[in-house]
Amino acid sequence: MWDYRPTPDDWSIHEILIHITDSEANSFIRARRLIAEPGENLMAYDEMEWARKLDYPHQSVEDALELFRWLRGNTHKLISALPEGTWANSSFHPQNGPTTLDDWLDTYTRHVPDHIAQMERVWEAWQKSQD
Repeated sequence: MWDYRPTPDDWSIHEILIHITDSEANSFIRARRLIAEPGENLMAYDEMEWARKLDYPHQSVEDALELFRWLRGNTHKLISALPEGTWANSSFHPQNGPTTLDDWLDTYTRHVPDHIAQMERVWEAWQKSQD
């Protein structure tokens, strides 16, 4: 089930979990850039290339989940203590255009639930394939 792909272009649940952590690592850096260096460009990355070139199927899900928890928890502590005025900071994201700290928070608030729904669809497709 962990490695099942509904189509060759879909990610497996295993790959989605690794992606979530890589995305969280980018979120960790983006938040800090927005806080410490407003106005500077944020990094974009090619998710599909990362999955392929970083060999997602062979990375440890357990390690990824541990890293995700640490990254998310550390960023939560940081943003919980920010002065109100910092939330007006903005930068430029090559794919999304002008991005504020509020935009960043909105994106990453939705990111994991969106991928949980994706994993549920993969799981359902896997279940159907077992009949």
